[in-house]
Amino acid sequence: MKHRLQRLVAGFVLLALSLTGHAEGTLFKVPTRDGVTTTLFWEPVENAKATVFLFPGGGGGFGQVENGRATGNNFLVRSAPYFLANGFNVAIFGRPNDSEELDYADRISDTHMTDVRLVLDFVKKQSPAPVWVVGTSRGTISATATAINLQNTGLSGLVLTSSVVNYKKIGAIPKQDLAAIRIPVLVLHHSKDECVLCRPYEVPAILRGLTNAPVKKEIMVDGGANPSGDVCAALHWHGFIGGEQEAVAIIGNWIKRPMN
Repeated sequence: MKHRLQRLVAGFVLLALSLTGHAEGTLFKVPTRDGVTTTLFWEPVENAKATVFLFPGGGGGFGQVENGRATGNNFLVRSAPYFLANGFNVAIFGRPNDSEELDYADRISDTHMTDVRLVLDFVKKQSPAPVWVVGTSRGTISATATAINLQNTGLSGLVLTSSVVNYKKIGAIPKQDLAAIRIPVLVLHHSKDECVLCRPYEVPAILRGLTNAPVKKEIMVDGGANPSGDVCAALHWHGFIGGEQEAVAIIGNWIKRPMN
């Protein structure tokens, strides 16, 4: 897989440049609580196969929106062109204006779920396409909590990438009520992820907890290129650096045809 990723990179970079050159994304500020708005980046495609509702990691957010493009370097944010190329509407959950950071505890709070519910409602009004929730790193906490607590919103599936699996962390995925999830779940992880909160050997605990998911799959990937910086940050293996296109292709193919 590593060798194949290296061959594919050049072509996909050209595709990304083409897509971002015609970006039509929009920044919305969705009212979610009294006096509070939550940011949303929304970019649709024609005849969308699904909408991916993305939860970035870290403290949340997607950076500035410039020329119709979200500029954050989080794996999911910088991979938005590849989701679009796979035929998916892109919705990126940002942050409420009463918070500078979505910490671990914030992401499982009732307040956060209120914000998420109302942003989801807004997204569903923009397109009738089925909605898949996708989280990365700290965003997997939000994504999992959403699948557990907002089941009545009609979600079609859940994708977790670079999941927080360290039991010492509030909201760690294996500590949440995974048995309550009754939609298909894909767990995608990099085999070289060195982040202490996301060690690959702890990832199978997620699958063990998903006792009622109709379809569930763990996929470990290798490959990519040029990791740099903090091992828990977006430009290291933790963020699928150099392998974004292949990672999104795996996610996209599985969303189109979930299987164990």
